[in-house]
Amino acid sequence: MRFLAPIIGMGVFVLSILTPAPAHAQFYQCVAYAREVTGMEIRGNANTWWGQAEGRFQRGKAPKAGAILAFKSARGMPAGHVAVVAQVVSDREVLLDHANWSRPGAVERGVRAVDVSPEGDWSQVRVWYAGIGDLGTRTNPTFGFIYPGTRPTPVYAEADRGPLVSQDVVQMAMLGR
Repeated sequence: MRFLAPIIGMGVFVLSILTPAPAHAQFYQCVAYAREVTGMEIRGNANTWWGQAEGRFQRGKAPKAGAILAFKSARGMPAGHVAVVAQVVSDREVLLDHANWSRPGAVERGVRAVDVSPEGDWSQVRVWYAGIGDLGTRTNPTFGFIYPGTRPTPVYAEADRGPLVSQDVVQMAMLGR
C-alpha cells in the first residue's frame, strides 16, 4: 500500500499538466496585448512606443476611446507600460484595458485611471491596482496618448505651399489691370 501513494501522486501530477488550459488563460505582456487589441504595428518596449509613433500616428494629451496611453520608464516599470483606453469617464478619468499590471501576464479590463498632473495634461496618472483594490499609491509618468488608425497632421514649410499669389495675378498687376 505504501508504494501506491507515490504512483497515485505521480498520476495526479501527469493529469494536471496534460489538462488543457482554458483558451482565455493567456499570458500577456502589455505591448503584445495593446498591439492585438488595437492592430497598431509598433514593436519593442512600451517606453519606446511614443517615439516610434512620431510621424506615423497622431499623438496628444486628450484621452479618446481606443487610444493608447503610453507610460514612461519609472522605478517600478523600467520598460514603461502601454494601456488601451476603453472608455473616457471625464477629462481627468478613463477606464483602461491592459495586461501585466496587477498580476504578471493577467489582462484587466475597465480599470480606473485618474490624471493627477497639476496641469491636467495626463502627464502623471494613478491606476487601479488589484493588490489593494483601489488606485495604486504611486504616481506614474506618461508621455500621452497615441491614436491608432490616424496619420499625423502634415506640417508644411513655407516653400512647400507654392506661390501665395498666382503668376497671372502678378502679371495683371504689372500691366495695371
